[in-house]
Amino acid sequence: MVGILFVILAGLLWAIDTLIRYPLLYTGISAERIVFTEHLFLSLIFIPILIKDRVPFWQTKISSLFYFIIIGVFGSAIGTLAFTKAFTLINPSLVILLQKLQPIISCSMASLFLGEKMKRPFLIWAGVALLGGLLISSPDILPGLSHFDFKLGFLSQSAMMGYLLTMIAVVSWGASTVFGKKLTADGFNEKQIMGGRFILGFLFMSCYIYANRGIVNFDWQVIVWGKILLMVILSGLMGMYFYYRGLKSISAHVCAIAEMFFPLSAVTINWIFLGAKLTPVQIVGAGLLTLGSAVIQLKHY
Repeated sequence: MVGILFVILAGLLWAIDTLIRYPLLYTGISAERIVFTEHLFLSLIFIPILIKDRVPFWQTKISSLFYFIIIGVFGSAIGTLAFTKAFTLINPSLVILLQKLQPIISCSMASLFLGEKMKRPFLIWAGVALLGGLLISSPDILPGLSHFDFKLGFLSQSAMMGYLLTMIAVVSWGASTVFGKKLTADGFNEKQIMGGRFILGFLFMSCYIYANRGIVNFDWQVIVWGKILLMVILSGLMGMYFYYRGLKSISAHVCAIAEMFFPLSAVTINWIFLGAKLTPVQIVGAGLLTLGSAVIQLKHY
């Protein structure tokens, strides 16, 4: 039970992060700059820690290095960039809807790569939780889909790229959950996993920024750097620490369900701080998500 609570707490911190992240994007700060700067700060924090605690990395297996690449390059860098870029190519409501496939991806990969057995009752209650997650996000999904153009533009080159980028993000994040669990099984602790994740993500982002130099503009506005640093503390340090602390004690497929509390946390934060009231549909969704997750945890499915 403690493990799933840690993952839910991580989701709450990620939700608070959105109060800073999206306003920055709307003011013209590019996603590339935000993601690169976050990884820069996090790498500066974790490099000294990993140098001091370097023995496990000298003794690591090739397979563990592969797992670090998955969670760092794909889960931490490519997934975030792909998801953000997809919003500029296709209907944002469709991006949000497709992102709800992530628990299915995570559970499927957990069965394939971790050998986790999912009983029929788990699948039923996971479906209840997934339905709850969809209902929670319905105010973001339904209005956009009601005006969706199902004509030729639905299959345009730009639209197909948007679908592809969204699925890259979904698979990257789903794989990050599964292979993060692999690393905990290999004996790596939270700090080591986070350090490897962020440093590899920073190396990828450095190469990406260099290859696409000119598309990212850096300035010395103290308030921008300060806001990014605050996001680093909230979602990068605290959020990921609680996430991996929780993942260490629960299975990857249960963790995937717990991650669905992120949209619930997000709408709750918006309700408290932005006055965005919860609709009856969202309240029902919250109840279904909580019910499904509670039964899975209490019955140890």
